Amino acid sequence: MFDFLKKKINSWVGKPEAKEKKTKKSKTKKEKTTKKEKTTKKSKKIEEKKEIEVLKEQTVPSLVMEQKLDEEIEEIKEEQKTGFFGKIFNKITSSKLSEEDFDEAFMDLEITLLENNVALSAVDSIKSKLVEHLVGQQLKKSDAKKKILDSLKEAILAILTEPPNLLEQIKNSPGVYTILFFGINGTGKTTSIAKLASLLKKNKISCVMAAADTFRAASIEQLKIHGERLNIPVVSQEYGSDPAAVAYDAQKYAEKHACKVVLIDTAGRMYTKDNLLKEMEKVVRVSKPDLKIFVGESITGNDAIDQAKTFNEAIGIDGIILSKADIDEKAGTILSVSHVTGKPIYFLGTGQEYSDLTPFTKKEVLKNIGLD
Repeated sequence: MFDFLKKKINSWVGKPEAKEKKTKKSKTKKEKTTKKEKTTKKSKKIEEKKEIEVLKEQTVPSLVMEQKLDEEIEEIKEEQKTGFFGKIFNKITSSKLSEEDFDEAFMDLEITLLENNVALSAVDSIKSKLVEHLVGQQLKKSDAKKKILDSLKEAILAILTEPPNLLEQIKNSPGVYTILFFGINGTGKTTSIAKLASLLKKNKISCVMAAADTFRAASIEQLKIHGERLNIPVVSQEYGSDPAAVAYDAQKYAEKHACKVVLIDTAGRMYTKDNLLKEMEKVVRVSKPDLKIFVGESITGNDAIDQAKTFNEAIGIDGIILSKADIDEKAGTILSVSHVTGKPIYFLGTGQEYSDLTPFTKKEVLKNIGLD
């Protein structure tokens, strides 16, 4: 998770330990080289040097051109290695940073973010914050690096929304607390519900699960298996039943049996199908949920962002759970989905176990990026 950005930042800032490792490795190699091998290498180098001298005499203009080309390539490589931080650092310590110079330097970071599923609007927001903090600034060399890193940290924090503490929300709410889950097929919605049910149980909050996915084959059985494993009741009807009726029954069950929370599973809906979204509107209208959670896959990148945006416009979401975050190396969705929807990420799915539901925090994001 966030490997792409962490590696880039490390390469731009520089890691001294990398050089030390290289030195140790070369020393070990030298120790293993025998005197015979050294002699052979030395004689080979002498022969190669003689050949090069002959070639130089014959093709001086060609070698000069090659040398210039090599120098230009090295300059390009060094520029690429320096990247965003180095370019900004050079400008900010020699003169006031102009917007033109900033745009040129930011291109490296912009490409990195876009290539790794960060939404364009989120990239623009990061850029805007950095411009605000860096353009027109003239700092001491000793302060510049910290200023750049702090500015990037603040820019990333600005596009993220810190979620409220869900457990506290539930405990402080009067009566039964209803949470409705939706998303497209195959995003891990049912598993995410089971994980949340497990978390509630560990925190001594009673709950009931509602199998309101009455369309997908084996969906009711899947939720019931989770219910048996967790020893949590599941309310269901026959396949083809009205999902809104199932949600209503679950709420009545919760009231009767003093269950604090109702977790409603729904059928996966393609976010491009208006008729399916209208069916969901009925479930919302009947159950009047306290919280509407969109479940998406972190690894699907911009597609998950588009899904969340469409569901938010059609139904209105209150929060997000992103599954498969543990195998998402790019993690651009995590940086973008809150910014695009204006809604917080409550949890990240980080594995197959019931305990693998990680509360989302801004601090943890910065830690994973290497900016904490």
